[in-house]
Amino acid sequence: MTWDTITFAIDDSDVATITVDRPAQLNALTVDTLEAIEAALAEAEAAGARALVLAGAGDEAFVAGADISYMVELSTPEAQAYAELGHRVADAIESFPAPTVAAVNGYAFGGGSELALACDLRVAAESAVIGQTEIDLGIIPGWGGTQRLPRLVGDETARRLVFLGERIDASEAADIGLVGEVVPDDAFDDRIDELAAALAAKPAVAMRAAKEALNAAREGSQANGLALERRAWAGLFGTHDQREGMAAFVEKREPEFE
Repeated sequence: MTWDTITFAIDDSDVATITVDRPAQLNALTVDTLEAIEAALAEAEAAGARALVLAGAGDEAFVAGADISYMVELSTPEAQAYAELGHRVADAIESFPAPTVAAVNGYAFGGGSELALACDLRVAAESAVIGQTEIDLGIIPGWGGTQRLPRLVGDETARRLVFLGERIDASEAADIGLVGEVVPDDAFDDRIDELAAALAAKPAVAMRAAKEALNAAREGSQANGLALERRAWAGLFGTHDQREGMAAFVEKREPEFE
């Protein structure tokens, strides 16, 4: 299959790579892009991929976030549907039967950070900048960030990142455990290839079992938490701060929140 907003390939080592291919838009996630990622994940699983890399095209961004110009006028039911789609994609990454690697080059904000959080491993280029920036749009993380981020970096650190909408560099992201490895920009692609090949070379059945066991260890009440997050995120659509935050972003001005 081919798609307009992503590229998909599987190499001779059975490493699948899904690349969000909208560099002029900093790889922002449209509905079509999310649906394409979802379909590519299914194709990679059907093809028996032994490892999967999620990447962003170009040098500026992994995924700079969701499509704000699309979200700005969403009603609560429309926002709920968008949240459900984002959750399906993140859940499909998290439950993918082989290990997944987020190749975080450049910006990874909002929904882009959330897709990286759903991956098993996160490798950042030195120039990467990561953040859950939704609060400055009058909303909250809506694709798993409020649930996966605390499990990774701890409760207070997650609260600071979400409450303040901070953008942190790759070095700080590594210090707090948000990424597992930082690589010089000029060695980044080679390191991603090396790591993915090493994962693909491991015994596939054992790797799948290891991933299932590791995922089970952190499930707990996550399903309830994710359901709450979806409702809370969607319920913010139609509020003054959501409309103002997104309008200000689109109009390239400072927002005036209530």
